[in-house]
Amino acid sequence: MERNSYVLTISCPDRVGIVARVSSFLAEHNCMIAEANHHADTYSGQFFMRNEITDIQISDEEFREGFSKIADEFQMSWKLNSTCVKKRVILMVSKQDHCLADLLYRWSSGELEYDIPCVISNHLDMKGLVEWYGIPYIHVPVTPENKPMAFAEVVRWVEHYEADTIVLARYMQIIPPELCQKYPGQIINIHHSFLPSFIGAKPYHQAYERGVKLIGATCHYVTEDLDAGPIIEQDVARVSHSESADQMVVLGKDVEKNVLARGLKYHLQDRVLVYGNKTVVFA
Repeated sequence: MERNSYVLTISCPDRVGIVARVSSFLAEHNCMIAEANHHADTYSGQFFMRNEITDIQISDEEFREGFSKIADEFQMSWKLNSTCVKKRVILMVSKQDHCLADLLYRWSSGELEYDIPCVISNHLDMKGLVEWYGIPYIHVPVTPENKPMAFAEVVRWVEHYEADTIVLARYMQIIPPELCQKYPGQIINIHHSFLPSFIGAKPYHQAYERGVKLIGATCHYVTEDLDAGPIIEQDVARVSHSESADQMVVLGKDVEKNVLARGLKYHLQDRVLVYGNKTVVFA
């Protein structure tokens, strides 16, 4: 992306003239449109738009003040984010390393552009890996007795680092409802199943018992309903009767890390627009 570039995302009731008004406003201020996406959902009557724009000749404040008049007219929910400002992402993990290791590598190689202020875990297993990358590792043990206090500490770290995104990279604890409410659309999870099938624990074993021919993984936003939040990305791998449950786990790990990386990428680039319990993803 260009150095002086922004992403403008919009959702509003569908009607004639939205694209024309937005495009005219951008043209009037000599903004170049590097990428444009839009979608009209005929069932819900909602309209969604994402524009990458460059060479803005006015300040953010002037842009927001001017565009707010159009937003009010069309009842828009909208955001303008600079691509020069990296999102601050806290990774959370338990004992399995494949998703965490993949995200750390993609971060260090520059494939995914974001800041990692810390990694939080309820175990010490990943401490060496994380600190090798020079990232603070925060151990917050979670037990049935201390769970409220443990997640209150998690919130303190999120606020301390001013993180805007939390990624559960195989963090095997259920997030309390109050955290889901506090950070809507900011907590991303990877579930090792092609949701809505096989929610909860040991989905590969559930799949094996059911004799499925496809296993998969789902990247989604976390809500109060377990494994039922808006879906960002999914993928599958074909299996047969010859694979054991343990072999399915091994096959599934590759799917999980790739799906999580793609889902996080879409989130980082403001390509995901949430409405209700669904998403529009301008991939």
